[in-house]
Amino acid sequence: MTQFGTVVPLVTARALSAREFTYELPEGVGKGAVVSVPFGRSRARGVVVEVVDAPPEGVKALPIEKVVHELPETLIDLALWLAEYYGSTPARALELVAPVRRARRKEQTPPGERQSLEGEAAPERLSDPQVAAVTRVVEAMDAGGGHYLLYGATGSGKTEVYLQAAAAALERGLGTIVLVPEIALAPQTVGRFRARFGGSVAILHSGLTDAERRDERERIASGAARVVVGARSAIFAPMRGVGLICVDEEHDASYKQESDPRYDARTVAAKRAALEGAVALYGSATPRPESWERLERLDLGERLGGRLPPVRIVDLRREAGYPLSAPLLAELGKLAENGGKAILLLNRRGIAPALHCRACGTTFRCPDCDVALVLHRDGSLRCHHCGHSEAAPEECPVCRSVDLARIGAGTQRLERELAAKVPELELIRLDADTASDPEQLAAALRRFREADRVVLLGTQMVAKGHHFAGVALAAVVDADTGLGLPDFRAEERTFQLVTQLAGRSGRDAPGKVIVQSFQPDARPLELAARHDVSRFLTDELARRKELGYPPFRHIVRVLVSGPSEGGPQALLEELRAGLEGAGELLGPAPLLRLRGRHRAQLVAKTSEPRRLAGRAAQLLAAAAPAMRKAKLSAVVDVDPQSL
Repeated sequence: MTQFGTVVPLVTARALSAREFTYELPEGVGKGAVVSVPFGRSRARGVVVEVVDAPPEGVKALPIEKVVHELPETLIDLALWLAEYYGSTPARALELVAPVRRARRKEQTPPGERQSLEGEAAPERLSDPQVAAVTRVVEAMDAGGGHYLLYGATGSGKTEVYLQAAAAALERGLGTIVLVPEIALAPQTVGRFRARFGGSVAILHSGLTDAERRDERERIASGAARVVVGARSAIFAPMRGVGLICVDEEHDASYKQESDPRYDARTVAAKRAALEGAVALYGSATPRPESWERLERLDLGERLGGRLPPVRIVDLRREAGYPLSAPLLAELGKLAENGGKAILLLNRRGIAPALHCRACGTTFRCPDCDVALVLHRDGSLRCHHCGHSEAAPEECPVCRSVDLARIGAGTQRLERELAAKVPELELIRLDADTASDPEQLAAALRRFREADRVVLLGTQMVAKGHHFAGVALAAVVDADTGLGLPDFRAEERTFQLVTQLAGRSGRDAPGKVIVQSFQPDARPLELAARHDVSRFLTDELARRKELGYPPFRHIVRVLVSGPSEGGPQALLEELRAGLEGAGELLGPAPLLRLRGRHRAQLVAKTSEPRRLAGRAAQLLAAAAPAMRKAKLSAVVDVDPQSL
């Protein structure tokens, strides 16, 4: 009997990619097959999303040309759900689970062998809270799944719980996916899992080459790799029989994808766990208010083997030196004299975040993005949004004054100041300018682990999840960089960043933490200095409830960009009319230009994000011809991490 399949062609146009097409299938080919099909005058890759008995009336179904490979059916269900929930299209969502496979040219060693640090042996015994957490996870695994928050101070042993739970999953013939928020965390996490599970560990992240990604996906699909470690895209690993999904540092905003489809890997992890009958385990020392409110907590309590280090807040209003205050320099001097390691966080790259004219007040801005250009050590001014670069001028182009001032400091300036003030210390900088290559990143972290009298300095990636012995000092150079952002999550982010960095210090010896700020009395800093996570979250949840923010309501925003100022605003006005009654609508409001395009956004607070996003996607699909003519582009962003 001839069978037919509903196929979604993997094309980018919103009007086409939202449609399904029917093709004749060979015997044995079913849902999840990635196929090559005739499509108009050419051919396209597509995914079979459903097997049907007959094509729609009046449709002559053409046969598919060939089967490229096959995916687990749960991944197809996951992608179709993702498209609906995030207001995207089935084709764009299916691209996440069915990326293009490059032809094999040569055999190569798995990237995990080159991009991992050495792991540690299993401890002789677990703490009582660790035993209780592992027991609860394994019980849920045997009972068909569940969702849990693994909460505990930095150093309380969350990773060991992941490892023990993964071992239990493997004993049951089930696989494990471990998500980390950034590539910078992958080397240490991969090393720890490889130390326990050897070559059965695969790695997936955007820093892999196409060939490496293809090889790792093949190892996962064949069952040769039963543990996958990676950044957010690893949630789409083609693994069959998933029993455990661990989301490490679950509070981190990096889990949100910033291009269409704008999925949140934490939410997708919950959905995949539900589809697989698996356990989703979210770990953090500073959980999101959403997780604190909604999930059953597995509390690991205090740090193993010691207390969290004391935190000193330094009032920069009373300090002459910036970015290095006298107290911070004194502590660095002790390291230079006595030995040890330090981690310094400054959440800005470059020499200075802005250059402006003292005479007329002009700030040098990107011509395409309406944001301040960042001064770098090589004398260039760069835009960190679009990559625009120009030479720093010697005089102001507006008033011709040569009195140009550098505002604030970035990681490159901090590196230069440290080299001048404490030349005895080795400096390792870790930011987006230095950490783009995974193997160089692993080498830098290995150097920091093995060296003495060394400082690891960088942006927020130095505050996340790293576990190094001998760190005697952790310092936040400027805790104010995030507090002034016009975002309801600004205080949450600042609290998390300071608390997380504090946890890098004193894991195996007495440690100290210094937090420099021009706002030393700010609530997030005071509570972070006391390591008072529960008080911060209790207060934050009360504020969120009053204002109707997550977790009490969802936020959906529609972002439109175009060549003219009026185009995005006009489209959003029409969209707003079609969304009336779906939630509390705010805007549309104009945003800063980005990459030469004018932008505007419409924001909605709603209890039904899936319905509102789906309606927005339908309206945008209907408007697609007019949008193409006006050169407008739009994205629907459900649960955005910044506004």
